[in-house]
Amino acid sequence: MRLKNIKGAMEYVENSDYVVHDLEKNKGKWNKLFENEENDIHLEIGMGRGKFIIEMAQNNTNINYIGLEMYDSVIYKAIKHLENLEKRPNNLILIRADANKIDEFFEKEISRIYLNFSDPWPKAKHAKRRLTSKQFLNKYDKIFKDNNEIFMKTDNDDLFEFSVQTLIEHGYKLENVTRDLYNNMNIVNVATEYEEKFVKQGITINRLEAYRNGDKWKRRVKRGRFSFPKRKNWEKELKKRTVPFLSLHFWK
Repeated sequence: MRLKNIKGAMEYVENSDYVVHDLEKNKGKWNKLFENEENDIHLEIGMGRGKFIIEMAQNNTNINYIGLEMYDSVIYKAIKHLENLEKRPNNLILIRADANKIDEFFEKEISRIYLNFSDPWPKAKHAKRRLTSKQFLNKYDKIFKDNNEIFMKTDNDDLFEFSVQTLIEHGYKLENVTRDLYNNMNIVNVATEYEEKFVKQGITINRLEAYRNGDKWKRRVKRGRFSFPKRKNWEKELKKRTVPFLSLHFWK
């Protein structure tokens, strides 16, 4: 989808008190920017117009949220959304940044990452750009505080199957996996702008939750005690680890 540039968006974002700009300066101490420093921090990478992250902040005041977006014209719309609220959530911060540099301004302080309708980068040569590629999962290891939690939604089946594969390879346990979210609504779901449009068009939504014990993983890798499931056993492994689960075919 082509991004429409908004005249003056850059200046508007730079002057907004909803956006934090000194990213590297706050590395390792983002909690200090929130009213309640003890809350866990949840990060959405690619927040779009901010509907999801804003509603999450409003609904969960015991959690601090950071919405990351790369484009000024998109952050501009998120800021406008916040400005139209009767009460500004004090547990939400927006940042303009490239996700490729995420480990340069976060360090062992994020409790959960949300990946909602990320760019699928469909060409094989661009696989490393996908937000669930090995390259990005390694970056996330550096910014998670204790245990790793990744919640993902996408309408793209190929990206979803790729992500299931890479997450299992990286030692994650998958839970609440579904290929059709709106026919398996056994969880509380906050929809994004794209999600609402897709559902109206009859497009099914994939969703998963991925969990990993960071310290346990490090010990097992260091001692050589971790082995990945063989390709032919991945689907069998998923059936043991996930509910509900519909069969997947994996990329060759």
